[in-house]
Amino acid sequence: MKTLSLNILDIVQNSVRAKADEITIEISESILSDQYHITITDNGKGIPGEILETVTDPFVTTRTKRRMGLGLPLLKYHAEVTGGKLVIASESGKGTRVCAVFSNSHLDRQPLGDISGVLKILIAGNPEIRFKYCHSTDKGEYSFNTGEAKEFLEVDTLNNAGLLEEIEEMINENLKDINASGVLL
Repeated sequence: MKTLSLNILDIVQNSVRAKADEITIEISESILSDQYHITITDNGKGIPGEILETVTDPFVTTRTKRRMGLGLPLLKYHAEVTGGKLVIASESGKGTRVCAVFSNSHLDRQPLGDISGVLKILIAGNPEIRFKYCHSTDKGEYSFNTGEAKEFLEVDTLNNAGLLEEIEEMINENLKDINASGVLL
């Protein structure tokens, strides 16, 4: 995966398969502290303890069709290349939290990529899931919550092409305002 947003998409798909109905994506980037954090939290079925110990091995997966799971191993690799780490906490029946820590200035830290496009895909493909997205920088923070957006707009779903385009544009504009790295212009 060439960008962090594609890693995020892959990890969130794990949350979807785990039957989560609430998924939070948090990105915190700081030039001042030279830290870049990505945290994905869900309320899905969790990862069994015996699998949790080996979940970053690319040849361990619970899927039956594809025998390799590369999302977590790649995220771990990319974090460690920058001097960072990957921490996974999970409890059966309660959900999972994946946190990747990177050195923000490291030459090998992947760019974020098209995070607003990834969020648009996730919202469109999973209208029943409540997504929360929080992004903070040294300049400020921005958050978007599909549940709050539905309530504010008085709609049952955000799964409308025109509305999804507006959401993507709004996310990009707000990320520009806080000087988030990798925002598409």
